[in-house]
Amino acid sequence: MEVMISAQNVSKIFNSPNGRKVEALKNVSLDIKKHEFACIVGPSGCGKTTLLNILTGLLKPTIGEVLVNGCAAESINIKIGHMSQADSLLPWRTVLENVELGLEVRGMPKRERREIAQKLIERVGLKGFERSYPFELSGGMKKRVTVIRALAYGPEILFMDEPFGALDVQTRDMLEDDILKIWQETRKTIVFVTHDLAEAITLADRVILMTARPGTLKGEYHISLPRPRSAVETRFASQFVEIYKRIWKDLSSEVMKAREGNYESTEH
Repeated sequence: MEVMISAQNVSKIFNSPNGRKVEALKNVSLDIKKHEFACIVGPSGCGKTTLLNILTGLLKPTIGEVLVNGCAAESINIKIGHMSQADSLLPWRTVLENVELGLEVRGMPKRERREIAQKLIERVGLKGFERSYPFELSGGMKKRVTVIRALAYGPEILFMDEPFGALDVQTRDMLEDDILKIWQETRKTIVFVTHDLAEAITLADRVILMTARPGTLKGEYHISLPRPRSAVETRFASQFVEIYKRIWKDLSSEVMKAREGNYESTEH
C-alpha cells in the first residue's frame, strides 16, 4: 500500500528559558500508509503531540525529516485537516458558518460551500442547529462541528490530537462511532493521538506505542478486529480483550518509567 506520511530519524529538543535542553523525541522513524487509521499511544509527556505537530508541519524537527506524499511536511497546508484538544470554534459564527470557514478562506462561492456544509451537518445529526452558536451547543455537538469543519474542504489526511479527552464516556462513545462511520465512508488517512488504549484499539488499523520521554517507538500492533466496528460493542469482544492485554503489558512499563521520572534530559 502507498506510503502517505514518512518520518525518518526524527528527534526534537526544546530549549527552556533557563538554558535546560529537554529531548522530547529521539530517533523516530514511522510510515503511515494511504487510507490507514493509525493511533499513537504512550505515557503522559512522551511526545505524542510533539510528534503529531511535526507530522503536520506545524513544528520542525531538530533532526530528521518528514515527507507527506513525497513533499516536505512544512510545505503542505491544503491537503491536511487538524483537530486539537482545544475548542477552536469561532464563537461569533453559527454552526453553518463555522463548518464552511475553510471553504470560504479558499474562495469557494457561497452557494457551493453552503451546500457542502449543510450535507455534512446532516450527516452527523445536527440538522436544525445550523443557525445555532457554539455557546448553545453541548460539548459533544461542538466536537462534531469541529470534525466536519476539518472534513469540509476535502483533506487527504486528518490529524487528531486527543480530541475527545475532556468529554464524558457516553459522549465519547457516540463521537467514536461518528469517526468510525466517517472513516468507513471516506477512507481518509487518519493519525489519531490518544492516551486511552481502549479508544486506540477500537478505532485503529494500527496502534503505535511510544516510550517514556524521550519518546521513540517501542512497538506497533496491527488491529485485526473486523470492520465496520461499534465503539461500544467492539470492546466486549474476546479478541479486543486479548489485544488490550498484549499492548498494555508493553505500555505499563513505560507508564511506570514516566511516573518515576526515569527519562533522559540534557542540561547545559
